[in-house]
Formats: sequence, C-alpha cells, structure tokens
Amino acid sequence: MKRAVTATVSAVLLAAGTAAVPATAADARARATFAGGCFWCMEAPFDKLPGVIATTSGYTGGRVKNPTYEQVSAGRTGHAEVVQVLYDPAKIGYAQLLEVFWHNIDPLARDAQFCDRGSQYRSAIYYHDEEQKRLAEESKRALEASGRFKQPIVTEIAPAGEFYPAEAYHQDFYRTNPARYRQYRFGCGRDRRLKELWGEAAGQGGGK
Repeated sequence: MKRAVTATVSAVLLAAGTAAVPATAADARARATFAGGCFWCMEAPFDKLPGVIATTSGYTGGRVKNPTYEQVSAGRTGHAEVVQVLYDPAKIGYAQLLEVFWHNIDPLARDAQFCDRGSQYRSAIYYHDEEQKRLAEESKRALEASGRFKQPIVTEIAPAGEFYPAEAYHQDFYRTNPARYRQYRFGCGRDRRLKELWGEAAGQGGGK
C-alpha cells in the first residue's frame, strides 16, 4: 500500500513538473532552497542528481544580517538551516527536486526535524518565483490528498529571502567528515524515521 501511495504522489509531482522544464540554453541556471533540519544531511540527497550543479549549506528566513552558526543554532535569529541547490532546469525539473526534498524530511514535525528541536530546524520550501511556488503548493496538496499521513503536513512554503552561506567547515560536511557525519545521522535517528514515513522511497536522491 505504501508503495502504491508513493507512486501516486510521484506521478502527480512529475506530471506537474514536466511543463516547468523550459527549453533553455545549456548554460541556464536556477536555484532552489529547502529547509530540512540539519543542513549536513540535506546536501547529499541532491548532490548526485543529474542536473544538479552544486549545493550550499546556509541560513535564510531570519531577521539578523550575516548570522553565525552559533547564533542560528541557538535559535536567536529566526533563520532556518537550509540547503540551496544550483541546478540546470534543462536537465532536471523543480518538481523532481521537490520529490527528493519530501522524501528526506519529516513533514509532520513542527519546528523540529528528527533529534533537533527549534524553529531553526523547521522544514520549509523557499520559492524563488511564482512557478516554484505553484509547484511547491501542488506537491504539498498532492501529498495531503494521498492519504499517507493522518497528521497535518506542517512544512512551510514561503518566498525565498536573503541567503547567507554557512561557514566553510559546514560545506560538504558529509564528504569532509564522513565518520562524524555518519555518527550524527545515526544517532539522530534520521534514517529510521524516514523509513517509517516513506518506506522504500526514504532518502531518495544521493547517498546517505
């Protein structure tokens, strides 16, 4: 049953995104910004997708200029930890990025993701234009209509604000500090919870 529901949601997402992939020049670039808790864990799912050029961990949605990790992680700035995805829309659609996003978060947790608590770890889709907004809202409605969850989906959809890249040591953390990354991810129970939520689709995208 879970597999059938996931297939239905995926079909709606991808159908919605087909029209959104423009016939642009090969050097076209677009950005997508997602909050899914710890940004260390949100780079990997996108990095290995064909058409994704780069991911950058950072902060957005807050009220303080040039926030530091210490400020954000203490919950004093209003920012969320996010990953900004630079991609080629001629090679991958925004709807495909949305599908990967959903399968890597807990959309039922308010102001938290897995073991991390606080609004800085909220889940959110920050859209960069009206088309991204439309697709984000359609994807959320499709998920709600799928009947997979009995609880409300609390993931925020909001306009993208100023983005601040995180400190250098946070970038590509899963590659530069693999042992610490795996220890954190396992200890936080991220993969266990994703499996409960999404079944075989859990963690869709790049490696863990």
